[in-house]
Amino acid sequence: MAEKRQIYKLISMSIWIFFKLLGSLALLMFGMKTMSEALQKMAGPQLRHVLGAMTTNRFTGMLTGMLVTASVQSSTATTVMTVSFVNAGLLTLAQAISVIMGANIGTTLTAWIMSAGMSFDITAAVYPAFFVGIILIYQKRYRYIGDFLFGLSFLLLGLGTLRATGTEMNLGENQALLDFFASFDRTSFVTTLVFLLLGGILTFCVQSSAAVMAITMILCSSGALPIYQGIALVMGENIGTTVTSNLAALSANTQARRAALAHMFFNVFGVIWILFVFRPFIDMVCGWVGYDVTMTKEANGAAAFLANSAKLTFVLAAFHTSFNVANTFILIWFIPQIERFVCWVIKPKRVDEEEDFRLHFITAGFMKTPELSVLEAQKEIQSFSERMQRMFGMVIELLNLSSSATAKEAKAQAGDFNKLYTRIEKYEGISDNMELEIAKYLDSVSDAHLSDDTKAKIRAMLREISELESIGDACYNMARTINRKYNGKQDHFTERQYDHIHQMMGLTDQSLTEMNRLLGGRKESYDINRSFNIENEINNYRNQLKAQNIADINNHEYTYAVGTIYMDLINECEKLGDYVVNVVEARMGVR
Repeated sequence: MAEKRQIYKLISMSIWIFFKLLGSLALLMFGMKTMSEALQKMAGPQLRHVLGAMTTNRFTGMLTGMLVTASVQSSTATTVMTVSFVNAGLLTLAQAISVIMGANIGTTLTAWIMSAGMSFDITAAVYPAFFVGIILIYQKRYRYIGDFLFGLSFLLLGLGTLRATGTEMNLGENQALLDFFASFDRTSFVTTLVFLLLGGILTFCVQSSAAVMAITMILCSSGALPIYQGIALVMGENIGTTVTSNLAALSANTQARRAALAHMFFNVFGVIWILFVFRPFIDMVCGWVGYDVTMTKEANGAAAFLANSAKLTFVLAAFHTSFNVANTFILIWFIPQIERFVCWVIKPKRVDEEEDFRLHFITAGFMKTPELSVLEAQKEIQSFSERMQRMFGMVIELLNLSSSATAKEAKAQAGDFNKLYTRIEKYEGISDNMELEIAKYLDSVSDAHLSDDTKAKIRAMLREISELESIGDACYNMARTINRKYNGKQDHFTERQYDHIHQMMGLTDQSLTEMNRLLGGRKESYDINRSFNIENEINNYRNQLKAQNIADINNHEYTYAVGTIYMDLINECEKLGDYVVNVVEARMGVR
């Protein structure tokens, strides 16, 4: 009976330790996420401007990527920003690759934070930080600092609990675990490859290189895992995290997939060359930290061995940093060649993007940080707006095709007319889909904790896409009116009517051009009066043509039916101008 109780006690303790380990890893991952998002809320827009301004050459690009990643504690966030700038044409792919190289160096700061958390008992310090954090969260002005403190505290609490759990598990004395690692030949190259593969698979499965790094640090610092196998796991983590980003980028556009492939190439190349100098490189790093590679428990005693093993957390962090710095130093000279390689591997899709409904900047699974996802949505709205102006250009072309002078010409152009009308119909469907997809994306982004500034931007963008869809409807209404006249038995417009319609459409096209200039640039440098002046011109011209139309019908210049179709086009242009002004006001923050 006593033996059964002992067995039950051992089982319950094992289950408790197992869940404690999982819970501490969850705390660690949640803390990292919260801390990173809080930092981005505090500095997101400024960091985007820094990225755009400080990437004049490969070296400033690398330094920018390093500083931005160290600031926001997220290489994913830096990569997202970088890709969005490439999509927008603000950065070349070569500049983006240099930023990604810097991001790999910046992200190593996380390993140093973790090594400090594993080496010292800092759990007592987190409780005052929680208290200060909750006070700051309830103060609107400092709530992001409070979020950051909460994230950092969760991170340190997770590390402290992980460290305590590792000590409680007594991994260095667990004979089964020691026998498992001893079954691998430490001097074998195959063993290194096995642990490298294991590190990649673990990182891919848990979707967090930080969590796998924490497990590696526990195993190494407890004396259970030899340093060479531990380093192999870290190298595998570097590859595993790029596999995740490449899979996420599969549904992305060409430039995003190229950037993700460049990231993978960087890490895979680094792992390949480090394998040739594996042991000398690790011995050099161990010498910097002061870790004795030759020390064994049998020869030096358990206390000295564990004290030496405790330094392994810093060895892992030092290796992670030196590996990425050395790899960047080697590859930064070959950025043009890397660019050519990824462009050769990933070729642009051979589709007519004008006729293909596909969001070019918003990608499922690739954008992970809400604050930065707003930039992607803005670029998508800019693309939406440009598409609507192209649609209006088709309407003008359709009008020109409908104004054939003779029946023979009209018959010859009938095929072109119908083809263009069908294309406009397709664009109207695309505009409906774009509004729904962008709105759905913005809705998912708004579920996260956002800054007030970002919430206001999302509200403005929802208004913008609604008005842009209305522009598409107005274009389609004009196309239907032209089609009804073309296929009906009404007389042609008079030459003066055509002149008036073209003049009105010219003013409307000017307003669309101004709108696109605003959406493609910075609102601080835009003069909103330009759009208002064009809108006033459109309104005044509509009123003038309305009065003149009544007089012309009374004077029998043309039939009432022709006059009605004529004014339908004029009024639709005026409505379209109103929608344009609404978009401009939404972007400028005018209510």
